Amino acid sequence: MTTLKTLGFVALASASAQVFAADFAFDRPGTGFSTTTIPVGQLAWEQGLPSASYVESGNDYSTTLNADMLLRTGLSDSLELQLGWQGPSWSKSKIDGIKSEDDGLGDISIGMKKAIDLDDERLSMALLAEALIATGNPGFSNEEDIYSLSSAVAYQYNDLVNTSITMRYEWQDDQWAVQAVPTLKYKIADKWSGFSEFVYRKAESQDYEYGLGTGVMYALNDRVQLDASVGVDLNGADKSYTSGLGVAFLF
Repeated sequence: MTTLKTLGFVALASASAQVFAADFAFDRPGTGFSTTTIPVGQLAWEQGLPSASYVESGNDYSTTLNADMLLRTGLSDSLELQLGWQGPSWSKSKIDGIKSEDDGLGDISIGMKKAIDLDDERLSMALLAEALIATGNPGFSNEEDIYSLSSAVAYQYNDLVNTSITMRYEWQDDQWAVQAVPTLKYKIADKWSGFSEFVYRKAESQDYEYGLGTGVMYALNDRVQLDASVGVDLNGADKSYTSGLGVAFLF
């Protein structure tokens, strides 16, 4: 399920980020994204250190590392601009008994995220329009541009537990796909928090895809977060795993 990896199963923008302030949350780690936006005039830098994926099919296997990056800046009280890059990548594989290594650069993305005021202290919502531009090197690119519209809705049960669901609709080369990511976030202790998520995806003319992900976040302070996450794909006979380390800063 490499598409889920590309979209950031382990490293990419997420509703599972810990909220450090009433109006702000980092978007990593996880597959969804938070319902908050960056304050006006401030910048968030969210960096993978790196993200990794491993796929095994019979006697063949492939391992990929990439240092994905996302920059977010506030344009208004409820609107932010996002610039992303899948970063430098390295892969090692064995196909039909032949081993090979390769490296290259991944695709870039640009998005606009809008927080929606629901006039509810516990319920929040955001929309994200994004274009993933296939500028990466062969083997590290989606090959065709991907245009998507996503929504995230979160409900804060109490100080310890938050639930959310992210829905993503995308178009690539006249083919559609839909993805749903229900997420549970929870406070563990003091500066530690965690998340668990289920990922469902259906692309046109392809089988259903399923995955599970979980991870932890550590808040050094209100402006710096460290994270670690793992994931597993549940579809098919192939073995597919993801993992990632990351750091996020608010300037």
